[in-house]
Amino acid sequence: MSSRPLPVVQLRVPTDEDALAWHRVFDDPDVMEFHGGATAELSVYEELTARQRRHDAERGFCLWTLLDEDGEVVGFTGAQPWPHEGFGPYGEIEIGWRLARAAWGKGYATAAARTTLERVRAAGVERVFSMIDARNERSIAVTRRLGMEVVETFATPDSGRKGYCFRLDLSRS
Repeated sequence: MSSRPLPVVQLRVPTDEDALAWHRVFDDPDVMEFHGGATAELSVYEELTARQRRHDAERGFCLWTLLDEDGEVVGFTGAQPWPHEGFGPYGEIEIGWRLARAAWGKGYATAAARTTLERVRAAGVERVFSMIDARNERSIAVTRRLGMEVVETFATPDSGRKGYCFRLDLSRS
């Protein structure tokens, strides 16, 4: 990415209506390529947004709805405890992002992830990680802009695809 300034982004705790917005902006095979490939039913996003509201109430952070300069939903960015027992760092805090195809390459993920790091640090989180499919060059580039480093290579349990676990120690950054 060039040295152009990052866009102004807004992050908000997901609303009930955001489940529909997430479903709409993620209903794209390109967006879902590294998230199981298939688009998800609306009920998946209804459960996900409800879970994020609980995370925010309990922890002070969640996967927030990401809004562009015009207040339009372009995805989510934030942090949550890793939910998968037996795979990855269960219970540790994962940061992540997923954006609508039209929002790619504009700096939204980096800008929002930096805000996420500020918020989780303020909530007392000392380190975060991100699990990224090894083919997802865009997300790998975001982790590098954030100063994250690869600490592990893994194979996903469902597809066996190669991935990387990136970490960042927030107490030293």
